[in-house]
Amino acid sequence: MAAGLESFGRVFPPVSDAIDAAEAVRRLRAGEACPDSLLAYGNGRSYGDSCLNPAGTLIDMRSMNRVIAFDPLSGLIEAEAGALLSDIIAFVAPHGFFPQVVPGTQFVTLGGAIANDVHGKNHHRRGTFGCHVEAFTLLRSDGKTYRCSPDTNPQLYSATIGGLGLTGLILTATIRLMRVSSLDVLERVVPFRDLGEFFDLVEEADFANEYAVAWIDQLARMRSAGRGLLMTGNHAEHGSVSATRPGQSLSVPFQPPVNLLNRPVLKVFNRAYRVLRGFSQKPHGAPYQRFFFQLDGVGDWNRLYGPSGLFQHQSVLPEESARDAIPELLATAKKAGQGSFLTVLKRFGSVRSPGLISFPRAGYTLTLDFPNRGAKTLAVLKELDALTIEAGGAVNPYKDARMDAETFAASFPNWRDLEALRDPAFISRFWQRTAGEMFGHATHGTEVRAAE
Repeated sequence: MAAGLESFGRVFPPVSDAIDAAEAVRRLRAGEACPDSLLAYGNGRSYGDSCLNPAGTLIDMRSMNRVIAFDPLSGLIEAEAGALLSDIIAFVAPHGFFPQVVPGTQFVTLGGAIANDVHGKNHHRRGTFGCHVEAFTLLRSDGKTYRCSPDTNPQLYSATIGGLGLTGLILTATIRLMRVSSLDVLERVVPFRDLGEFFDLVEEADFANEYAVAWIDQLARMRSAGRGLLMTGNHAEHGSVSATRPGQSLSVPFQPPVNLLNRPVLKVFNRAYRVLRGFSQKPHGAPYQRFFFQLDGVGDWNRLYGPSGLFQHQSVLPEESARDAIPELLATAKKAGQGSFLTVLKRFGSVRSPGLISFPRAGYTLTLDFPNRGAKTLAVLKELDALTIEAGGAVNPYKDARMDAETFAASFPNWRDLEALRDPAFISRFWQRTAGEMFGHATHGTEVRAAE
């Protein structure tokens, strides 16, 4: 039995009621009645409670991590759902391949990447992770295994991609990789004075580059509000084709008693980051680990937020409202005294996901994270929700730990289609407090940790 499973935001107590994937598969295939509800747990990189099921049993998928087959000609790879993206990268890199989409951490499982339909720095070109899923096998609580693809069981295929693990247990998946000249990236960092300059730069940057993402100095003084760095990149022609072991040269070995990412520390960090990263605007080589997965090099960095954990808020705003809404979101957080350690701004393209309730859509996405200071933090997050919905946007469910049912419904008006295809034995704390409230399901769960 696994112990201490928790989400990355750490605002909920760890969950100990879990079983190994092999045992869960045996029980489901044998038709054994589930004593309570189930939910697959990957590697706990979701920030909120979409990966938690405190009223039921979690299925720890990390032991199901084998690569089953790989075709170095077509770039198709089949692996078990518990395989980490870091393992897949290491396996295919010598053959000149890389996942078409990677999120900000390589320590996510294949099943988790599908269930959350994660996105990366190249959504403008390749869409979400789900756009490159050829097929997967899904075990449901009726004991049957379903092969799902765009042509076979297409409704389950669509509902499972971005379906937050609610349609059953993903066992294996086949994804199509992209051929790359090397793993390393030729990166360019361009400072911008304000958001107006960012919007002027980003469309051309997306057109010219595989990857593009902006960092915002959210604590800059009023005259410098919205300043930041636009980072673009393309795979280098003559870089390394050998994956390095995901090392963590730094780590946070124990839980500090207080939040170490306070406003004075963040101001110093932001100033240093802007100067050091923006020092040279010339293209330069960057190892893939640093370009894609900067924070993976610091083990347990989420502990820096203190024992009460952190909240992350990610919104997507339509093109037509983003230029007004994004400055308002940033100003609202700043006015509330909520400094964000990492403030990231990206442009989503028009590539549509096959997922039923996938988060990305054409427009701009803003990500903010805040230490949990209790009611004060919850209040500003609710205000950010309201501004997002008013602008015609949506809030990301797998980054969320507290949005209300109305915000979720406004973000995903077709959520009932997922509920109709949800496996009745699978549910999460997130689904209970959003869809469950609207459907009248009994909701259970633990409270958010009190701020200290």
